[in-house]
Amino acid sequence: MIAIVKKEIQTFFGSPVGYLVIGLFLVANGLFLWVFRGNYNIFDSGFADLAPYFELSPWILLFLIPAVTMRSFSDEYRLGTLELLLTKPISIRGLVAGKYLGALILILIALLPTLLYIFTISGLGNPEGNWDVGSTAGSYIGLVFLAAAYSAIGIFSSSLSSNQVVAFLVAVFLCFACYYGFEGLTALLPNLSLEQLGMKAHFNSMARGVLDTRDLVYFISVSLFFLVLTVFKLRQNR
Repeated sequence: MIAIVKKEIQTFFGSPVGYLVIGLFLVANGLFLWVFRGNYNIFDSGFADLAPYFELSPWILLFLIPAVTMRSFSDEYRLGTLELLLTKPISIRGLVAGKYLGALILILIALLPTLLYIFTISGLGNPEGNWDVGSTAGSYIGLVFLAAAYSAIGIFSSSLSSNQVVAFLVAVFLCFACYYGFEGLTALLPNLSLEQLGMKAHFNSMARGVLDTRDLVYFISVSLFFLVLTVFKLRQNR
């Protein structure tokens, strides 16, 4: 499995696409938070707080993570190397876990530079260093769990087609449906109260700085659900 993880990371950074995807994520965040005027601009908000970043990031990751995962199994189908991988001394579960961990590590690498924002808002605080530690820490933990769920959805979507574009579009749709879809249905049909089935409600709960085990179990369950679906899909193709 470790070999699969290393292969995924080397493949991603072995082409300009890897650096481009991470660069676009950081540039997009930077422009919305510090340059473009609007609701996400920290200077316009008047508060030394990273709340705009945590409101914006789930939507950017909704496109970034499918872009990272769309090649995971689609390329193996297209190049005919999946059969070769399955002959190696590794189980299908190990193969899926290796692909998943490789993608998740890449996303965490993309998130790592944003920790510098903490030093920025700390310097902007009045007095200096006055920022909400609990809320920021909870939001970052929530973002990691959200990225883990998105990555599992992306890996599953990649196992559905040999076409990368199709895998990307399916992953974006499923991530959007799981993140905002239930809240949108609740807005249309208030009597259903489905928002707790969506990722957005659980992410917002963690962003308040309170780590509820129900939120952690939710994200872990969603991730495992789509990884298990991926294993079943590969077993059907075997």
